[in-house]
Amino acid sequence: MSRKVIAGNWKMNKLPNEAIEFISKIEEVAARSDNEVILCVPFTDLFYSLLTAQNTKVKIGAQNMHWEEKGAYTGEVSGKMLKSIGTEYVIIGHSERRQYFAETDETVNKKLKAAFANELKPILCVGETLEQREQGIQEKVITEQVEKALEGLTNEQIQNTYIAYEPIWAIGTGKTATAKDASNAMQSIRKKVEEIAGAEVAQKIILLYGGSVKPDNAKPLLEAPDVDGALIGGASLQVEEFTEIIEYNDK
Repeated sequence: MSRKVIAGNWKMNKLPNEAIEFISKIEEVAARSDNEVILCVPFTDLFYSLLTAQNTKVKIGAQNMHWEEKGAYTGEVSGKMLKSIGTEYVIIGHSERRQYFAETDETVNKKLKAAFANELKPILCVGETLEQREQGIQEKVITEQVEKALEGLTNEQIQNTYIAYEPIWAIGTGKTATAKDASNAMQSIRKKVEEIAGAEVAQKIILLYGGSVKPDNAKPLLEAPDVDGALIGGASLQVEEFTEIIEYNDK
């Protein structure tokens, strides 16, 4: 796949005015790039980001959602709410959600189903801890996460799920998986998808690598076999760094 997905996850950063300024600065870069550019922003930035990104190639996503459409869930936002303002993408099951907010494979599965029910495009996150990697069970961990997350989805829905492999030990630590590590993980995920939904779906599904992706390591990671794009944290907060990654293949 020559066209890559370059997705930014801002996490709990940037106020609405900062989001507007950021999108305004990268829209020309996105316009001339063949790559798909997505920004997953905080809830308070969504409306302003969607307005600013109108008529540009920058696509906007949320970072989380609840699996119910409405109800007594104080502080939560539903897929229906996200869709109502034009949100296109949503991150599901990020390791920080699993670690700090007790997300499970079961709730991730519910959220994926709710995303599709509301015509949102999910970015499913999977990945192992350092301890699991040192035990040599990383493949088992990530393929089980994939299998449980995709349970009950149609083949078409599975094909339209972006799966981001994010080794937990590489998120925000400065440590990065090698291109070979990323490629091996992608091949394991693609093989699991093939077992679940067949070879055609496995071939077409979009797989992203995430975990301390920066301008200086983006090219080898994005050009590794089976890697279709990147989910970027810290580097997506800086216009210059994010721009360099979007344009990695122009160098």
